[in-house]
Amino acid sequence: MEREVAIIGYAQTPYEEDADASREILVLRAAREALASAGLSRDDIGTVITANNDYLDGRTISNMRLVEPSGACLKDESKVEMDGAYAALYALMRLLSGFHDVAMVIGESQASVYPTYAPGVMTLDPTWDRQRGLLNEVSAAALQARSYMNTYGISEEQIAAVAAKNLGNAVKNPLALRAVPGATVEQVMGSRMLCSPIREMCAWPATDGACAIVLAAGDVARKANRAAWIRGVGFYHDSYLTERPLDKMTSLKMAADKCYAMAGIEHPEVEIDLAEISELFAHEELMAYEALGFCAEGKGGEFIDSGATRMDGILPVNPSGGVLAANAVCAAGLARLAEAAMQITGEAGDHQVKGVKTALAHGQTGLCAQENIVYVLGGE
Repeated sequence: MEREVAIIGYAQTPYEEDADASREILVLRAAREALASAGLSRDDIGTVITANNDYLDGRTISNMRLVEPSGACLKDESKVEMDGAYAALYALMRLLSGFHDVAMVIGESQASVYPTYAPGVMTLDPTWDRQRGLLNEVSAAALQARSYMNTYGISEEQIAAVAAKNLGNAVKNPLALRAVPGATVEQVMGSRMLCSPIREMCAWPATDGACAIVLAAGDVARKANRAAWIRGVGFYHDSYLTERPLDKMTSLKMAADKCYAMAGIEHPEVEIDLAEISELFAHEELMAYEALGFCAEGKGGEFIDSGATRMDGILPVNPSGGVLAANAVCAAGLARLAEAAMQITGEAGDHQVKGVKTALAHGQTGLCAQENIVYVLGGE
């Protein structure tokens, strides 16, 4: 990248099951706090990108009512109807163009106002899969999990270990919706079965909340009080879920390879200090270990068993609790970016991991992780 770009501010609202606030108020709170974190005012913003979705909001042109609370009035403004990590990519490209020096990026979702997994049905093939009524986000994830388990001999207990780890980590994150002190594999295995082998504690919880980050380039970034520099980014869009193998995350591997090449990462298993992964379902974190090059193909179960991804392990993953602890849908990947940046700047509070110099953040969208985006952040 010819211009250096950094995350210089960030904020997240508390993640709740049913927030006592409108989505506009949630966005306003996140935007104000992110600007204060960056030491900037609304006048300093050049462009604003929001991540929100017409289906989830229940209205067309869903960003229309977010212009004022996001600080975008009379500014260059746009949106993506995807994960917030893609909104950050859009903002990054605008800064790299040289037309802007500061960008505000905000993702939000208010799942309390719609049936949790119903919107995912609208991403299905309308002429066959949608009409048959068999697939949704959970049943599709169950097919993905079973395919992965059958191919590589992954056990339900190894999948449950991911949920136990992340929900246990979430206890130290005051913003998390779902946290389980001392979470165990047995507790996870005892939770309600949604669609075999997906159990309730292994699936993301319906969440209200918002996340905002401030990106800056050039002198603005260099003069900031804090900076988590974007060293690399890669993204890839895979085929529809019935047209690709489900036992691996091919698009995540390709996205990671692009990102690592840009960031100069050759051995991610030793060069990455920490990762924030968007694991919509627990088995996806095991699959992500492999796609991101943290372990060999088919060895995700052994990697979680080794303890490597615990907060005190050699490569901590999701010290914030990840998406299993809170999933404000269009903010989930953006929250991973914010959390990774907080780890770089040493501001992650009780879930801070010592000595983080290089961090990875991941976002996804689409059934069975169809689209993936990866960032590598670094300190000075």
